Amino acid sequence: MGFLDHLPECFTAYSKPKEKLVPKKTVNLRVKMDCEACVRKVTHAVKDLEGVESVDVNQKLQRVTVTGCVDSKEVLEEVKNTGKTADIWPFVPYNLVTFPYVKGAYDIEAPNGFVRNVPEAVGDPKSPEMKLMRLFDDDNPNACSIM
Repeated sequence: MGFLDHLPECFTAYSKPKEKLVPKKTVNLRVKMDCEACVRKVTHAVKDLEGVESVDVNQKLQRVTVTGCVDSKEVLEEVKNTGKTADIWPFVPYNLVTFPYVKGAYDIEAPNGFVRNVPEAVGDPKSPEMKLMRLFDDDNPNACSIM
């Protein structure tokens, strides 16, 4: 247990296995919370995870936002371990969707101002409808201006 034990490390390309690096990101979860005790329970469970920088719990929207170097699956499992019903946040703001009333996008359970994130709601930029919408858009520098 002296110098001779560490000698191979000096002469070979010895390297320890690298840890899995998780980039900094924001994880949004939909969690069923009825009272302040539920909010506290979820906050304490998520706050103790490694890599968490901030936790924001919105009881009105039933949403938990976690920011940091965390994996979304780990955060989801930790919240589910508290006994709460949880899943990944399935909604997007209403004003970011091109077709908010397409089948499957409008959800009665969605919070006010949100719709489900479905591919049909976004629209294909190459479709004729989108080209017509873009023709008179204020963001289009070549748009027609009629006064």
